Amino acid sequence: MTDEILTGRTLTGRVKWFDPAKGYGFVITDLGGPDILLHANVLRNFGQSSVADGSRIELVTQETDRGIQAVEILMIEPPENPGAGSTLTDLVEIDEAVLADTEIEPARVKWFDKAKGFGFANAFGSAEDVFLHIEVLRRSGLADLQPGEAIGLRSIDGKRGKMAVEVLVWESAIQR
Repeated sequence: MTDEILTGRTLTGRVKWFDPAKGYGFVITDLGGPDILLHANVLRNFGQSSVADGSRIELVTQETDRGIQAVEILMIEPPENPGAGSTLTDLVEIDEAVLADTEIEPARVKWFDKAKGFGFANAFGSAEDVFLHIEVLRRSGLADLQPGEAIGLRSIDGKRGKMAVEVLVWESAIQR
């Protein structure tokens, strides 16, 4: 497939990988061809600071001196099976009907350490911290969070306190 076929088009594919620390990653299109550069600025313009590997993505591309790159993101869907083999038992016990009835709470990320696989957020109006696990982020289509980042979350009372069962970027949370 030639680069001209990919340039200026709306394409769908999967996130091959994205590293928030490096500020970029790559997308593999459903049509094949060269990998498409996904820069952190394009992701931020969509309202996210990270994206989980394997997420479905729809984007607009352009050709540059360095190859094909994304210029706009139109849609991101979480990976189909991000939590397979998860050892986080609290997630296994979640009833989908209960989750759907759980209100989305506005919150700010207190801290999140991707290497450790967890962090905490402060839900507005609550003194209790909400535990954020990397598996919940992956299920939500995210790979990392930054301190102070505004998010929406659904939480439950877990075995060790409040824990998030879904995390949404703030722009998506307010649209729901």
